[in-house]
Amino acid sequence: MKCVDRVWIVLGFLFCSLGSAGGSLRLAEDNIDEIVKQMSPREKAMLLVGCESLVSKDSLTVYVPGAAGYTKAFPQYGIPSTVMADGPVGVRIFPIKVDGKRHYCTCFPSSTLLASTWDTQLVETQAGAMGEEAAVYDVDVILTPGINIMRNPLCGRNFEYFSEDPVLSGLMGAAMVNGVQSRGIGTSLKHFVANNQQVNKLNNDSRIPVKALREIYLKGFEICLQHSNPWTVMSSYNKIGGILTQSNAELLRTVLREEWGYDGLVVSDWYGKRNSPEQLEGGTNLLMPGEKAQLEEIEAGIKSGALSMEVIDDAVKHVLDYVVKTNAFRKDIHAALPDLEQHATLSRSVAGQGMVLLKNDSCVLPLKGIKNISLFGATAYHSIAGGGGSSNVNKSHIVDISTGLEQVGFVLDRSLKDLYTKYNAYQEALLVDPKATDWERLSYRRYVYPEMDLMPNKTLVGEQAKSNDMAVVVIGRGSTEESDRKVHDDFNLSDSEIYMIDKVCEEFHARNKKVVVLLNIGGVVETASWKNKPDAILSVWFPGQECGHAVADVLTGTVNPSGKLPMTFPVRYSDIPSSKNYPTVGETLSGENFDYTSYEEGVWVGYRYFTTADKAVSYPFGYGLSYTEFLYSEPSVKKEKGRWVAKIKVTNVGAAEGHESVQVYVGAENRASENPLRELKAFGKTKLLKPGESEILTMNFTDYDLAHFDEPSSSWVLEKGLYKVSFGASCEDIRSVRDIKVKKQQRWGVNRVLNPVVPVQTMTID
Repeated sequence: MKCVDRVWIVLGFLFCSLGSAGGSLRLAEDNIDEIVKQMSPREKAMLLVGCESLVSKDSLTVYVPGAAGYTKAFPQYGIPSTVMADGPVGVRIFPIKVDGKRHYCTCFPSSTLLASTWDTQLVETQAGAMGEEAAVYDVDVILTPGINIMRNPLCGRNFEYFSEDPVLSGLMGAAMVNGVQSRGIGTSLKHFVANNQQVNKLNNDSRIPVKALREIYLKGFEICLQHSNPWTVMSSYNKIGGILTQSNAELLRTVLREEWGYDGLVVSDWYGKRNSPEQLEGGTNLLMPGEKAQLEEIEAGIKSGALSMEVIDDAVKHVLDYVVKTNAFRKDIHAALPDLEQHATLSRSVAGQGMVLLKNDSCVLPLKGIKNISLFGATAYHSIAGGGGSSNVNKSHIVDISTGLEQVGFVLDRSLKDLYTKYNAYQEALLVDPKATDWERLSYRRYVYPEMDLMPNKTLVGEQAKSNDMAVVVIGRGSTEESDRKVHDDFNLSDSEIYMIDKVCEEFHARNKKVVVLLNIGGVVETASWKNKPDAILSVWFPGQECGHAVADVLTGTVNPSGKLPMTFPVRYSDIPSSKNYPTVGETLSGENFDYTSYEEGVWVGYRYFTTADKAVSYPFGYGLSYTEFLYSEPSVKKEKGRWVAKIKVTNVGAAEGHESVQVYVGAENRASENPLRELKAFGKTKLLKPGESEILTMNFTDYDLAHFDEPSSSWVLEKGLYKVSFGASCEDIRSVRDIKVKKQQRWGVNRVLNPVVPVQTMTID
């Protein structure tokens, strides 16, 4: 028997009392149709609305504190309650008390870091551990993965997403789904579709040209569903084609079910109050987290005939199909408690492999012969494990970067550490509720402090440079679903941060001492204006609860960083094509980019724009350095059994062992002007290669993967002709190219749906 505390519910007589007593028929995998026939219209309506307002009173068979939502139980039919919990990188519930002790969940690295590993097997392993924790704590579905495209670096939820590219997003999402579900726990593929801004996300109309919608924003979901079968898909809040996604039959019925063949449960996103009958008619099956008013609307719709029983029965069947998959129904036996020590070790390992080495002049990293360090930056002593909001796991601890460095033997300057400790304590007193518990301070109330201004103390940095062997500067950025980011002091560094980097580099370099900058961030920041100053730059992202340990592993060379960027770092924000069609927090309050957003950039998102326009960037998509070097050789591309098979030999020609990620890009030799120069179609990652060791990577793609969307014919079209297959270490660092020939034009027709309510004039590239 599990030792997790459960709150067993005595079924009462509130509004969701269970109606008729029913017969002796009990739910099984093979009698769902019969159960549907037995249930009354009221019971069916109740099953389609979650239990948020009834969490501890009625209609549940198990209660998990802090879970996001529940479905209703009908004991007379053998239908249990099921439990859904956030979030993307760990199970988000309240700490569980067992034998007087609190037990937590593991805060794993963010999705951005996971994508930076370019390692689907590693993601699947982390996801499996998340599934194990969910099973122990009586959670049936983890509301992950989020695979929306990083259209713009200011999106507040980019840290929850994987990439600016749909192939990387879709395959990483599939790995997350497969890993969690391998443990008998469901997932929720979200947010379907185009949840690309937080400003007015509940009502914003995403006006996307159909070509861009199909090739960029829907494509990642399509790929994920080709490679996995998530139990649920969560619709987003926004509108597509002027219709809310949760009521959009063209999206949920025509594309998702008819074209892609999805047969799982469609769940609404939480709390977005909509017209309940319209949601069900549009293809949503379960309204979460559930309100009494929604039940009343559904019952009124049934009574008036506005809502057909055919629609109701179809939704009920999808809910019951989901229920019979769950632990709540199967009653599987799991461990009494998760192995949190093992999962912490896994989190640390994943974090190290996803960090991206952006600069390493004179091989300053890994650190050698260094003992005394001046550690600058408020975030160094109060580090960021993950983003805020529904993704924020209630964890037992966070290992700060300062702690991680000290635990591997570095000596941090005591006076500087004391200065930052006092500063952070002052900031905490200003920002944090003094009544908050320790675990609350680690979780949704853990603030990111503004950087300390070093300018008033004119001699501080110089004194540090005299006394210590080197400097490490940490730049931190929080991010949350509650808001989008800003350009000033967020995408761009603040004046205090710029001064800190400038002054530290000036003073330490004057004494021939090195400076390393760590970026503890969830997404893109501006780097072009200052990256030439420090000797090394390492993006550590949001690395989870073992942050400091993982950073120390990489800085010491215990782990060779193999991460590569899943997005582009532009020179400046205005270089991004979507910059003029994105809201400004606190200023955009109505009209353009609030009530509606026109995706005028079309398909020119991220590297697709920068490579095709030949526009300079600070760091390109797919970029990342290593402590060793790799040689690419013997490339080949052949058609085998209806698939293109790309192979390349990767040899470690350096002095350290390491992994290498190879990216396969494809572009037509005589491309149409509306199509990108090259696009990612596949990728692979080597095992840990010792110096001198080689591995042949094999990567696949299909003819359909090469097709572009043609709006006039509403079809995917692959033109005949020559295509260049590029093997790259990034989208710009192309190591080998091979030609393939498509002998005839091919078409795949789809439904003519999801047109924007107002035509969007898309940009062109000369």
